[in-house]
Amino acid sequence: MPHRRLAPAVVLALIVPLAACTPEPDPEPGPAATALAADLTDGVFDGAPVDDPDVATEQLTTLLGDLAAFPREVAATVVEPADGEESGDGPATRDVELAWSFDLGEGVDPLELATTTTLTLTDPAEGDDDAQPAWRATWSPALLHPEATADSVVTVERTQAARGDVDGRGGQPLVIERTVYRVGIDKANLTEDRWQPAAEALAAALELDDQAGYVQRVLDAGAAAFPIALTIRQADEERYNTQGLRGMEGVLLQEDTMPLAPTAGFARAILGGVGEATAEIVEESQGQVEPGDVVGTSGLQRTYDAQLRGTPATQVVLTNGAAGNFLLGGRDAVEGVDLVTTLDPALQTFAEERLAGVESASAVVALEASTGSVLVAASGPGSAGLSTATVGQYAPGSTFKVVTALALLRAGLTPDSPVECTPTTTVDGREFRNFPGYPESSLGTITLREAIGQSCNTALISQAQTVSAADVADAAASLGVTAAMPEGQAWPFGYFSGSVPTEATGTTHAADLIGQGDVLASPLAMAGVAASVAAGRTVTPTLVQIEGAATPDAPATPLGEQEAAMLQDLMGAVVASGSSTFLQSVPGGGVGAKSGTAQFGTDDPPQTHAWMIAYQGDLAVAVLVEVGDYGTATAGPIIADVLTFAATSGWNAG
Repeated sequence: MPHRRLAPAVVLALIVPLAACTPEPDPEPGPAATALAADLTDGVFDGAPVDDPDVATEQLTTLLGDLAAFPREVAATVVEPADGEESGDGPATRDVELAWSFDLGEGVDPLELATTTTLTLTDPAEGDDDAQPAWRATWSPALLHPEATADSVVTVERTQAARGDVDGRGGQPLVIERTVYRVGIDKANLTEDRWQPAAEALAAALELDDQAGYVQRVLDAGAAAFPIALTIRQADEERYNTQGLRGMEGVLLQEDTMPLAPTAGFARAILGGVGEATAEIVEESQGQVEPGDVVGTSGLQRTYDAQLRGTPATQVVLTNGAAGNFLLGGRDAVEGVDLVTTLDPALQTFAEERLAGVESASAVVALEASTGSVLVAASGPGSAGLSTATVGQYAPGSTFKVVTALALLRAGLTPDSPVECTPTTTVDGREFRNFPGYPESSLGTITLREAIGQSCNTALISQAQTVSAADVADAAASLGVTAAMPEGQAWPFGYFSGSVPTEATGTTHAADLIGQGDVLASPLAMAGVAASVAAGRTVTPTLVQIEGAATPDAPATPLGEQEAAMLQDLMGAVVASGSSTFLQSVPGGGVGAKSGTAQFGTDDPPQTHAWMIAYQGDLAVAVLVEVGDYGTATAGPIIADVLTFAATSGWNAG
């Protein structure tokens, strides 16, 4: 039979079914590995091909425990088999390396974990002709760590570092760990009917300010709680009769340590306090402080808390119950760094004791003139916790006449220049007069030296046309008043350096010349005036010693040596023959001083701030009593006692 050629259409029809039998290539494992890493990162199995994703999600959350709160990233790398390794009749598999990275916060190295899992290529379900083989993973706690089981959980144990101390002049310890006793009711050792009477008895024995409030705290606390009524220093055991407290029903004294100053009130307004972090402090720390941490709550302890508290220890532990624990990572604690201040413990303590009986706000400040180091920054009990010494804002009264004198010296006067001291003088209809009891022998034409020595108001006000407000402000800056830090920098401690108008005229300018009007200063600023005169240059205070710390801007016109010498002459006259001759009896050499009285308020007669500044050798002191009599009468005896203590206690600025 002759061979017949098929038509082209018939040939194609025979070939097409043969092509349909060619198998599709296996899918790549990379996308499945990437999906697994993504689900491990966000903690929800909604993309990775795993069996029972809900169970996997729940178990991963439980396993991570404390770690779940830390940001993490998981990366997956498919390990391709070497040539010839993949063989056999079973399903194809690929090893996948998982790299976990947990961000444990600032200053802590990330926690890095490496594990391996396997992807298996599974066939499509039977009868599903459209499905393709797929790579699948099997969830297991071992994806996080080889030793992890279904009962495992990760804990992050955080332990605070030892807090740095606060030291004073010469490295003398100020705030260190000291023994305390936390006193409270141990409810677990009492029957419920005895909680209230025990709490009432303890509150009365401790003379708590809010006794009913403590009793209610005891009643509201849990049945096994230990509500603390008071924390007692070891040094105060006798005062609070701790032996007697131990014998009271339900009372427990729990020994502990706390960072404390030598006494409860020592430089409290400056150093500040330490206590449990408030919610606000925790929030502001951006993860560096956690609830329950002990932190600085005020003062220098708060300002330099990051330095003092150090870095906590962190341990990430895989807890396996009876099978034991595995340390996954973490870091050791880094102790806090000590803060060094310039405070002199003996001088500070004496100043605080001297102010103990002053009812109104008060302050004593002492500087080492040669360095500007703040040796004393004491605020009396009437200051009610405010650092009157450093941030108080008061009219400085006649102590400001030292500033006015410098402005006049720069205008051409000398200590011997004649000025007119009249009983009264009038500026723009306002009458100014001298203080009651001003000596008549110092009225009339007197020298500038005598005008400063006797504190004649009218003599200085009569020079109002000689110097402008800008001249006075410039002189104040030369003596450290109104000192400012460079733009963008803050004082390393709370400090009000003063405010002096630059454009005042008329009665305001006249009043400014005698330290009233709109002039304001803190006791520390006025101590800086005395220190500048003593040192012969502009002095600004230093309280904390921080390497590389910014320093105040220099004044436009620094104090010159010859100017300082003339001011020493004027302040010396105050003690030699002026209003403060009582300071001649202070041991230890010549004293220069200036008293001040500043009226304030609407009473008739007005109340007065009592001031005095003085220097002796390398020690410069300022005293303020917010409500007092005259500067010499109220502040004078205090400054005399401080100078005497410094001279007789062996204080040596060198």
